[in-house]
Amino acid sequence: MECLKLRTNVHPSAAANDGQISRRRTGLRGLALAGTVAMLLSGCRLDMHLQPKYLPYEPSSFFPDGRSERQPVEGTVARGQLRTDELFYTGKINGAEADQFPFPITRADLERGRERYNIYCTPCHDYTGTGNGMVVQRGFPQPPSYHTQRLREAPVGHFYGVITDGLGAMYSYAARIEPADRWRIAAYIRVLQLSQNANIQAVPAADRDKLGQQSAGQQNAAQSAAPAVQP
Repeated sequence: MECLKLRTNVHPSAAANDGQISRRRTGLRGLALAGTVAMLLSGCRLDMHLQPKYLPYEPSSFFPDGRSERQPVEGTVARGQLRTDELFYTGKINGAEADQFPFPITRADLERGRERYNIYCTPCHDYTGTGNGMVVQRGFPQPPSYHTQRLREAPVGHFYGVITDGLGAMYSYAARIEPADRWRIAAYIRVLQLSQNANIQAVPAADRDKLGQQSAGQQNAAQSAAPAVQP
């Protein structure tokens, strides 16, 4: 009984504090409830839901043709689509395929072109440009080799145009490869063509002696490695 008396004998100041805490909690709950109700009531407004606009392909009684979509004003150009450089964007000059690049090709451009070529072109054209890529080996129509005389003599604008518009079984890569990278790929195709069809006259004079020394060294190494022929 003494234990029960001790537990129930609460000091008056402690009881007052408990009452204040309880009232504070009740007040906070009331504020939270009022805020929630205010948010719900404000969400009932339909000003932003009932907008005076047409949904896509929604008919209209305002225009004679009954369509809500209108043709752009003649001469309208989308932002960022003002393409006045014919050579850069079409690979042509006065409507004819150009045999020049719209910007100087550097080694960094060739490295970028090689990277893009290996990603997008090798599945069909393979890494050397002979047209025997992996998908061709599995039955896809074979593209022509870059090393045929016709394509060796084709202007670089031809390759840019094919990448842009597609040709034959090849679809357009315009959505995948930006114009500058198309030119870099075209430049790398030229590198592949030279790698398989170059002659000594195309090598700068300062480097010809180096090539001769390398060739002689390779021949000597091959002869040394060959087994001796018994008489």
